[in-house]
Amino acid sequence: MSIAVEQEGQRKVEARFEALVLDFLAYLEFERGLARNTLEAYRSDLLQFGAFLAERGIGPTEVKRPDVADFLASLATGGADADGNARPPCSPATICRKTAALRSFYRHLRREELIDSDPTASVDPPAKRRKLPHVLSYAEVQRLLESAKGSDPIALRDRALLELMYGCGLRASEAVGLELTDIDLERRFVRPHGKGNKERIVPLGSAAAAAVGRYLRSGRPELAGSRPVRTLFLNFRGGPLTRQGLYKIIRRHAKEAGLDGKMSPHTLRHTFATHLLSGGCDLRSLQEMLGHADVSTTQLYTHLSTERIRDVYFKAHPRAK
Repeated sequence: MSIAVEQEGQRKVEARFEALVLDFLAYLEFERGLARNTLEAYRSDLLQFGAFLAERGIGPTEVKRPDVADFLASLATGGADADGNARPPCSPATICRKTAALRSFYRHLRREELIDSDPTASVDPPAKRRKLPHVLSYAEVQRLLESAKGSDPIALRDRALLELMYGCGLRASEAVGLELTDIDLERRFVRPHGKGNKERIVPLGSAAAAAVGRYLRSGRPELAGSRPVRTLFLNFRGGPLTRQGLYKIIRRHAKEAGLDGKMSPHTLRHTFATHLLSGGCDLRSLQEMLGHADVSTTQLYTHLSTERIRDVYFKAHPRAK
């Protein structure tokens, strides 16, 4: 077979695979409401597998279990890409993510009756070591919150944002996505829209409610001006606050509080969960407040609480040293 014919065959395989991937991504976007970043990650992972199949001359619906296993093994060992460039080995976490993408894709093909059996059904990714997230102490949270002081609109916004993220365990995307109708200060709850646009109800503590109330009365009207903006948190121009803007706010206040390099927006969510568990909150209630589909995700925080209890014990007990 000539090189030209072989390359043409590879192009056809990749084109067929890409068409199926685009159909799958459309299903994820319109039927399951997945976020744009998630869809892009799926696309990248699946097209990498498509290129691997094209090199072998295997069509997307002809894949067998050994093909998937070989692909995952190639990720673990690294090697060279199609252009001969060195490719470093993937971490177990990355291979787990790519395995999940393949499984979801082939389950979709099975549902659409494009394949008779799922080649990913019995493939096990490498064991993924779960890294415990960093959590702030209560004193560190206090320093962070107090760094947002003042009565000008920006200071009021920042204090409300920080209080709400720590007080309700919001993701960054959930915080910037809140609209005015998602906050009920009278009945004290917030309605964030989580992954897949799933809505949940989270109680609103007194400190967060007070900070949001001050922002709504004295900060937001000045930022919004005459613009009819529905988003709760606004930037200094009066437009909706973006995730990038939120990251800058968090970094600025973390630096002022002496926590630079110790935290991200997600740190406040981890801290919310750990402090609730330490205070006696049950796992199911925490799962609901965090919006986790699976309680096993929430169980991570039980390990984190155990670690903190252990540290407290060895620092405090006179016979532990």
